Amino acid sequence: MTATDVAARRPSRFAILWVDGFLWAIRVFALVFIVWGVLGSIILSGQTGGLSGDAWRDLTISGLAQGSMYGLIALGYSMVYGVLGFINFAHGEVFMSGALVAYFAADALFEAGVWESSPVFAIAFTLLVSAVTSMIVAILIERVAYRKLRNAPRLIPLITSIGMSFFLQYAIRGLFGSGFQTYPQVPESLRGEAIWGFQKVQLIVIVVAAVSMAILYTFVERTKTGRAMRAVAEDKEIAGLMGINVDRIIVTTFAVGGFMAGVAGMLWGLLFRQVYFLTGFLPGIKAFTAAVLGGIGNMAGAMLGGVSLGLFESLGPQVVLGGLRWGLALPILAAVVAAGIGVIAVVKRPMATNTYWRTAFGGAALALAAILIIPAWRDIELSISIPALSQLKDVVAFTALVLVLVFRPTGLLGERLAVEERA
Repeated sequence: MTATDVAARRPSRFAILWVDGFLWAIRVFALVFIVWGVLGSIILSGQTGGLSGDAWRDLTISGLAQGSMYGLIALGYSMVYGVLGFINFAHGEVFMSGALVAYFAADALFEAGVWESSPVFAIAFTLLVSAVTSMIVAILIERVAYRKLRNAPRLIPLITSIGMSFFLQYAIRGLFGSGFQTYPQVPESLRGEAIWGFQKVQLIVIVVAAVSMAILYTFVERTKTGRAMRAVAEDKEIAGLMGINVDRIIVTTFAVGGFMAGVAGMLWGLLFRQVYFLTGFLPGIKAFTAAVLGGIGNMAGAMLGGVSLGLFESLGPQVVLGGLRWGLALPILAAVVAAGIGVIAVVKRPMATNTYWRTAFGGAALALAAILIIPAWRDIELSISIPALSQLKDVVAFTALVLVLVFRPTGLLGERLAVEERA
């Protein structure tokens, strides 16, 4: 292919500018609507259909607890991607297997009376059972399904991981049945409120998740094995030449990621109680979303992405409803005006990013000021009632992922690639 052909295939500058303008329009609209929804939710609090301060606090705590579990699962995705460069879609089933086997341990302890008489020991033992089970399953997956495919094109391990996911789901179904297994109720001494609105079980979930993440981060950053894992992630061939046992490090990566998923599995059972053979599917997809949200391959990003996703799920539907009930026409008008000003400016005279930001947000500020000043616009309000509002949480979660990637394609803490690396 000649240089002339390459140049002919490149998009025109005009097309690039319009694509940039469209993306900026999405960004401006998202920011205006989010701000509008937050303000609407605050103003409508205490009114009919609005939430009280205690309700907002409970939603925030619930989001933190659920996000902590997403973060633990997301660590496995990020670690495997960092070392092998592919997504292990069977990781959700690694999480599920630990949660399901831990149910039988919890049920046996409950029948023996240990669950109530020694709750700390019972929960710690069940947590260990779940973590070790998931760790063993992760190691077996690596040995049986992935080891022979390390040098294969990336698409082949990806398809294999999807097949392994289905295999584990239906193998578990064959072994334990398709019905729900219900964990024993939380021991009586661990029920009720602990502090600042936190339920004791929620506090346990958050603390255990935080401690587990801190231990893992210290392990990867401070130990010899952790340094070897980072070296293998950087370049397997050079790491091998330096005397690092690459096979052992890859197995260790799967084992540690599986262990973290098992911890999340036990916490999931403790918080939601019911588990079955498809329990790992949706949390696994959301944990992968959290890993991408934080920056795939970045451990701190996986933690941050998990917590962020949990908060988006918990608080997002209320923010959306607040924006709709306060008046949908207002943020739409503001976004259109702001995006229009920005698009016209960038198409007519290309400018620096900072200048574009000032233009776009200046347009948004002028539009909002005009809307708030004109009394006729202030009277526009939509009376909206959405049944089963919590069902919007999945929509909000994945929409939040798209918006974050529109603003920052590498994720919250992802590393920016050099031009030659992208090429």
